[in-house]
Amino acid sequence: MDMGLERLSNAIGDMANLAQESVMKAIEAYGKGERITKEALNRAHQLSMLSNEVEELAVELLARYQPVATDLRFIKSCLEIAYGFSRFGRYAYDIAQVLEIFGDLSQCDKSVVQDLSGKVTKMMQASILSFKTRDSDMARSLRDEDDAVDKIYLDYIKEVTQQEPIQLKCALASTLVLRYLERIADHACYIGDSVIYITSGKKI
Repeated sequence: MDMGLERLSNAIGDMANLAQESVMKAIEAYGKGERITKEALNRAHQLSMLSNEVEELAVELLARYQPVATDLRFIKSCLEIAYGFSRFGRYAYDIAQVLEIFGDLSQCDKSVVQDLSGKVTKMMQASILSFKTRDSDMARSLRDEDDAVDKIYLDYIKEVTQQEPIQLKCALASTLVLRYLERIADHACYIGDSVIYITSGKKI
């Protein structure tokens, strides 16, 4: 049982590293105007495959050992966390696709994207660290950070709709990227919620 739980934890760790790399590379590429759609898609596929491996391992542990209490919570949470990391990969691919859709965005003001991406990156890193260290306080703090992310996203929507004249291509591109970042922040919160469930048994 202990060896199986260690394998499960290591698999989640591998997913965490790849998911973080995927998002950060997508954000960096968007800022520089570099197209990395194929690379982002490959990483998204890798994360999906790793998620399937986590699911198979979790089911095997449940069937073979019928765990209870903390071990059961850990295994159940790993399924949810693996899904969250796979979504990180998918949203990173979506961010990479924005340049494919809109083309050259070098004339666009990307400051709001840079601002939000910095906050979201820290949230993502905190969610991963809270899982690795079982830090429930860090996990709880993600909710406050998510409120700030939501505010930036909604404020931008309100601001851009009032611009005259509106730069449609830039506005749409920024809105899409901000939306994907906002969803990454949501999944970071869900991972934090899973950490709290592992440590306390309480569902958020």
